[in-house]
Amino acid sequence: MTSSVSQKTPTRGFTIVELLVVVSIIALLIALLLPAIQKGRDKALIMQSVSNLKNLATACETYAGDWADRQFTPCPDDYGLVGGNCGTYQGSVACPPQQLLGWDVSGAMWGYFTGNQGKCAAFGYPGNCGNFVVLTPMQFNPVDPYGAYRCPNTKAFHDYVNRRFYDPTFYAPKDVVPLANIEKYFQSAAEFTYDQTNYEDSSYCFSSAAMYDPRVFGSGLSTAITMGAPDYVNPNMPILPASYRSPSIARCKYPTLKTRMIEHNWLQNTPDSLINPGFTGGVTPWFFNHGYNSAPACMFFDGHIELVQCQRATQAEQRAGKLWSRLTPFGSNGYYGAQSYDFLVDTSFHILTRFGIEGRDVLGAEG
Repeated sequence: MTSSVSQKTPTRGFTIVELLVVVSIIALLIALLLPAIQKGRDKALIMQSVSNLKNLATACETYAGDWADRQFTPCPDDYGLVGGNCGTYQGSVACPPQQLLGWDVSGAMWGYFTGNQGKCAAFGYPGNCGNFVVLTPMQFNPVDPYGAYRCPNTKAFHDYVNRRFYDPTFYAPKDVVPLANIEKYFQSAAEFTYDQTNYEDSSYCFSSAAMYDPRVFGSGLSTAITMGAPDYVNPNMPILPASYRSPSIARCKYPTLKTRMIEHNWLQNTPDSLINPGFTGGVTPWFFNHGYNSAPACMFFDGHIELVQCQRATQAEQRAGKLWSRLTPFGSNGYYGAQSYDFLVDTSFHILTRFGIEGRDVLGAEG
């Protein structure tokens, strides 16, 4: 009796060299594809920011329709009559409108209240005159130039958007530092959620220069009257009692060249670090004018949206002369220019535009 044994042909495996070749090819493909994937992702985020600005443009137009073609402003028109003195205004003129943030889930209203002095006494408002800085367009204080231009998501304006302070429309999707703090509030039913440690302003800001009477940044007055600075006048000087009156949109002479809102933080072409080491005392991001290749998304007064490179704004300044004022209290460096990422950028467009709403931030067919 015989038996047979079947024999299998041994299966040949991969050699180490072959595996290394495959791994190398995969790594090469990943290296080639990752930049394209990242670029596509960045483009999608930029388009979301552009979409946000389109929604904000609609809100601006709706606001203007309700307020006689005016820009957004929480500041009393006659604040210049008292030289920018909150106590005098509340004592002798009127109780100013309060800059409200919104109702929380408990039914409490939060806001920048200016206290119960003078004609505000009957209302018993908390706070004090220090909060008046949020009513004015911008404080010409190089240390802390805060103001209403940085607060488009307060109640007076967010009622024209989605009726919430922390709404995605007010935050650019690449502005990751504030998003990490407040994104959890996006689904809240409340108008405002108080969190002292995580309070974040909007990623977008209005043009502060355009919120003042145009003569503040382009007075046309003699240098003797304006103390040698014909393209800037302190809005608290008696010669400009209407300095705080926000001009109508119809006064915009170059609607395709004058920015109305902008991504304030440097979001498109950031350096390696998200935090600007040029600032002290907190976590401060890069601003839109801190790099030559910075390209913030901008809404113009005609309603169109485009990315405006600081390179373009810098070159426009060189071609046309003074498009933004170097004679304000910010000095020749302009709006935080000393904290820029490189030495090529030299612009404070949008913030310090000469002639305000009647000026230009870039050049084009009209320029």
